[in-house]
Amino acid sequence: MDLLLSKCWHQLPPENVLQVLDTDMKKGLDVLEVKRRQENYGPNVLTRMKKKGPIKRFLLQFHNPLIYILIMAGALTLWLKEGLVDATTIFGVVLINAVIGFIQESKAEKAIEALEGALTTEAVVIRSGKTQHIPASELVPGDIVTIQSGSRVPADLRLLKSKDLQVAESALTGESTPVIKESSSPLACDIGLGDRVNMAYASTLVTYGQALGVVTATGDHTELGRISRLIAEAKPLETPLTRKIAHFSHILLFAILGLAGVVFLIGTLHGQPLVDTFMAAIALAVGAIPEGLPAVVTITLAIGVSRMARRRAIIRKLPAVETLGSTTVICSDKTGTLTQNQMTVQHLCAMDACFDIRGTGYAPEGEIVSQDGQSEPVGHKALMRTLEAGLLCNDSELVDDPAGHWEAEGDPTEVALIVSAMKSGLRRGEANEAHARVDVIPFESQHQYMASLHEWKEEGVRRAFVKGAAEVVLERCREAMDGEGNLKPFDLPTIMHTVEGMARKGLRLLVFACKDFPEEKESIDHGDLKEDLIFLGMQAMIDPPRPEAIAAVEACQKAGMRVKMITGDHALTASAIAAQLGLKGQLDDKGENLIAWTGQDIARVSDEGLMDGAQSIAVFARVSPEQKLRLVEALQARGEVVAMTGDGVNDAPALKQADIGIAMGITGTDVSKEAADMVLTDDNFASIEAAVEEGRGVFDNLTKFISWALPANIGQGLLVVTSILVGVALPMLPVQILWINMTTGGILGIALAMEPKETNIMDRPPRNPDSPILTGNILWRIVLVGLVILVGAFGLFELAEMSGASLDEARTIAVNTVAVVQTFYLLNCRSMTRSIFQLGFFSNGWIFGAIAGMIVLQMTFTYVPFMNFIMSSAPIGLEDWGRIVAVGLAGYFIVELDKGIRRWIAARKGKRQRDEDASGVDAQRVRDGADN
Repeated sequence: MDLLLSKCWHQLPPENVLQVLDTDMKKGLDVLEVKRRQENYGPNVLTRMKKKGPIKRFLLQFHNPLIYILIMAGALTLWLKEGLVDATTIFGVVLINAVIGFIQESKAEKAIEALEGALTTEAVVIRSGKTQHIPASELVPGDIVTIQSGSRVPADLRLLKSKDLQVAESALTGESTPVIKESSSPLACDIGLGDRVNMAYASTLVTYGQALGVVTATGDHTELGRISRLIAEAKPLETPLTRKIAHFSHILLFAILGLAGVVFLIGTLHGQPLVDTFMAAIALAVGAIPEGLPAVVTITLAIGVSRMARRRAIIRKLPAVETLGSTTVICSDKTGTLTQNQMTVQHLCAMDACFDIRGTGYAPEGEIVSQDGQSEPVGHKALMRTLEAGLLCNDSELVDDPAGHWEAEGDPTEVALIVSAMKSGLRRGEANEAHARVDVIPFESQHQYMASLHEWKEEGVRRAFVKGAAEVVLERCREAMDGEGNLKPFDLPTIMHTVEGMARKGLRLLVFACKDFPEEKESIDHGDLKEDLIFLGMQAMIDPPRPEAIAAVEACQKAGMRVKMITGDHALTASAIAAQLGLKGQLDDKGENLIAWTGQDIARVSDEGLMDGAQSIAVFARVSPEQKLRLVEALQARGEVVAMTGDGVNDAPALKQADIGIAMGITGTDVSKEAADMVLTDDNFASIEAAVEEGRGVFDNLTKFISWALPANIGQGLLVVTSILVGVALPMLPVQILWINMTTGGILGIALAMEPKETNIMDRPPRNPDSPILTGNILWRIVLVGLVILVGAFGLFELAEMSGASLDEARTIAVNTVAVVQTFYLLNCRSMTRSIFQLGFFSNGWIFGAIAGMIVLQMTFTYVPFMNFIMSSAPIGLEDWGRIVAVGLAGYFIVELDKGIRRWIAARKGKRQRDEDASGVDAQRVRDGADN
């Protein structure tokens, strides 16, 4: 069986395929053989993969080193039977964090289920000589299946017979237009999936024609099943944020446990009661843990989700918001994302003149201008006849909807011909009425052209127009029409030179010719058009880049990100579009064109070679799903944070493997959307650039929150350590520390999550994925404010006790000191480098709402009897509040002074660097002058 499934079926002639599969083209398989093969191969469905259940996902929320510490602290407090309120509060905090994490976690992966739905529910099969309609799940290798326009291919098929068959494989290969299929011509075994014209694959859609094929693979053994396995095997990566927070948590874990052990040891050596020493160690652990961090991280990411949604990017997995801000490489599909997905004629050439057509897309707006500046388009007979031929020899339609949008009905290439004709003033309705169609020869893959016969009453003839591939139509031409309408000898070398030039630009070319017949001619056949055609001209088209994508690519590259195009289209076309977009990559030997690697190039290169190539090459064409996955892995192996876009089933494994997978909302398959972290509602690359900007803003705000929250944890930890060293009562109880960390801290911290993006956010290079969250400057700031909290809170606590205040009153003063210092420090943290007056004092109204909320909470903590009972707090006087506010203001000005000093140092360094650069330029000029 394994041998059978590993065959290169496209390499074998049809008769050999039938022989290997032991089947008959006319009779198919008999009932007994079908049953035997169903037992061997199983049903034609994809195997469902096991996923984590909701209970397991909820329990995993507790799998965090910091949560372990809190649970142990709560358990010890309960065991000591000291502070039931403390233990209950600690367990409550743990439970709330778990619930928040469970709610925000992304929905269970549904990619495999979506793939199952991609398989058709019914197939037309020949068994025992009879045609039957059966569920597609009952197909087996060797079954003879018929497919026709409008049906989905039910399994992988080797085509035996075909007529005008075209299959849309974009979801599987990335090919932007339907692929012409034919049953003949065995192909090389190593040829790419998109070039296997004698095969039809499960889940692809037949858009034209019909065919008879033999099933070569079913279920998990199909190309679709292979992609399903790749999705299942691709391990979801941790985002840069989750990696950094996990690393930070482990460092904090050991620091907290170490300090708690030291505190317990010191207390024991000082002869303090065991219970008091335990409570001090627990207070230290609780104080040092930023309990509000998970909640605020979630809220900050959720705010980023909301902002991105307004910019047409829907986030499916919260950490992806921050990952966008770390992205160093964007691997983008071409069709519809970087381009408009609307074929557009850009050039027209007759025998004696060439013209450019302005405007892009399906809107018939734009002018036709001569390349030599001398020929008039409307007066050029050959040009107008070429446009006329494209309009009449055409089975598609261009329609405008009530909203004024132009939509294509039919083949995109034919619609592009209608648009180019309308730009010259021709109208399809008028042309069809004046020159009614008499007969037509539809496009067939073996002939590579289409022809239509029309009435031409004003000249007393019936005129046949032919459009098709250059290599087919040109060899049938005897004469050519010039701009005056005169016929001249056909100059094939000159035309071929033009054809080759356009092909090098990646343009899709159609050649137009005509031939006149007597008025009584009622039909045409291939023999009528074998020779003596009159060459009219050529139309060259391409799916042009989106103007906004060009600007977005430039912005991304300016921001230090590299953009790479990975497409199923042909290499020449991909390179041409990449050049128009301004992608930066390795050029050819002449330094003119971007080098494009094809799927065959990738298959030949080693993993190490691919890592090197993935860094320098900007264009990858005709790649398979495994190769897309290899490219992503090669980039990640070099430390890149990779964003990958895609819309097809074939993109799903790479989307899942990438640090952030981006699916298309309009053209994307369900499979690609389920595998992705983000979905673009407008399929536009410009929305990725907008999402990156929002992602950077999210990370900035997370950094601001962490740098704001940790000084309270450091300060509270130092308060506990100092009280043990000095041998005095704890200035703050564990439950009071939790109050600060979870309530006041949470409300103030959320305001930072709402902070607007800073203006220069896209002028900075991407963050180094390996750089820590806490840089040297941030660590210094955290220690500085932590010391302010220590000195201020401990000093006022001791002062209150010496002034005769009760222990509860002294502790209330210490708690409020921490809260007020954090409030003033919140204003410092709105920017790590600038003051609030430079930002705009009222540019974030949430700040003042949060401060008002903090005041209400602290007044409740201080003066409400119920809170006094459960929190061991007590009312304090106005003089105490004056001292508390003075400490907060001192902290604010100390931090602003630190910012000012750092700005001055940075300005001096910048001036010194500019002076050095300028002196270097002057010295070079002197050397150049000496050389001259």
